[in-house]
Amino acid sequence: MNFHGKDIKIFAGSSNATVAQGIAGCLGLPLGKCDCQKFSDGEIAVSINESVRGSECFIVQSTCTPVNDNLMEMLIMIDAMKRASAARITAVMPYFGYARQDRKAKPRDPISAKLCADLITAAGADRLLTMDLHANQIQGFFNIPVDHLKGAGILANHMKEKVGNNTDDYVVVSPDLGSVTRARNFASQIGTSLAIIDKRRPRANVSEVMNIIGDVKGKKIIILDDMIDTAGTLCNGAKAIVEVGGATEVYACATHAVLSGPAIERIQNSVIKELVLLDTVPLTEEKMIDKFTVLPTAPVFAEAIARIYNDKPFTAAFGS
Repeated sequence: MNFHGKDIKIFAGSSNATVAQGIAGCLGLPLGKCDCQKFSDGEIAVSINESVRGSECFIVQSTCTPVNDNLMEMLIMIDAMKRASAARITAVMPYFGYARQDRKAKPRDPISAKLCADLITAAGADRLLTMDLHANQIQGFFNIPVDHLKGAGILANHMKEKVGNNTDDYVVVSPDLGSVTRARNFASQIGTSLAIIDKRRPRANVSEVMNIIGDVKGKKIIILDDMIDTAGTLCNGAKAIVEVGGATEVYACATHAVLSGPAIERIQNSVIKELVLLDTVPLTEEKMIDKFTVLPTAPVFAEAIARIYNDKPFTAAFGS
């Protein structure tokens, strides 16, 4: 029996209404009634237009561009529901912004991911549900439960159809040494071998390919990453795999389509034939190009929310 909330309510912030609507649809629920607007001076105004007293509330909000506005909007929504006596509040963040600032890279650097965790907790969230954090240790920044979903399963199911029985023709490539575990698990799911790109990053948003570890000659390549920002790492890696490694075709998969700066132009002009993305970050019409395939995450989030609400373990569905 569920004692922590009498009913379940799904609310959408401004950043990713499509995912929120999909989650509500999968659960057979209407979206909660709320308005998120701005005053003339830029301050965010939130109105919750239905009772949440005693309810189990889930706020769906990706902290993507505009990052600070979306983060602040979510914090205000959490505060409003806390003050309205919601029984339990879960922040559902398909994309967790500031995740790359998870450690001190040089003296006097902030750890902004920890600050965001503190803000979410202080606002009144009782737990967090997210997908593919840039660094797993961010879960430890929170003093509330964190449910961390993996997007690779959705991507793997799509790529299995493309690969079919021709697993010997494909190789999964990790774009850097830090992503090897993710890429290895992905490769095992679709039944291919693994290669690694050895790169260095002389400064932020700039990467240089140093070497390719593994045999990719004559193979079709699938590059897997957790996010694509300016697409420099992805496009440089794809180019090196073809020109240096001798691969014949390059495909790519990523969970978060941040796609800032010159990303779209780089991908359009790259050797990549198809880029498969999840909808954790919404793509505007201006950013949508023919090379993109976007897969929905709502069914996975809906299953996770149902398990949270019914106090069921994640292991059976998500292996965690």
